[in-house]
Amino acid sequence: MVQSKATDVDGYLAEADEDRREALTALRRLCRAELKGFDEVMAYGMPAYQRDGAAEIAFASQKQYISFYLMRTDVREAFEERLAEQDMGKGCLRFRKPEAVDFDLVRDLLRATAARPGEVC
Repeated sequence: MVQSKATDVDGYLAEADEDRREALTALRRLCRAELKGFDEVMAYGMPAYQRDGAAEIAFASQKQYISFYLMRTDVREAFEERLAEQDMGKGCLRFRKPEAVDFDLVRDLLRATAARPGEVC
């Protein structure tokens, strides 16, 4: 899917590949449960979660993987050891298969993000 033209997250999930839809829906549920006070929006063609107008978290179905974007440098640094074991770019955690999504890690990252505001890279 890469960049969606959907206007809302429901539309984004509806157009996702069927084999990824369950994992993407689970990511959304987790984000909504853990990111109290954040706004769910579509930004850059993917679901994103903003606090005070700044996106701190996003996820997407890319061509080769599911991406989980963590835009907070302080949270990435706090989880450096756990993230070292993952396929990760500068701020993008990549899961090559839907069943490989580490929901425990994602939940911990979301809780750390929600705990306090921080600088977005």
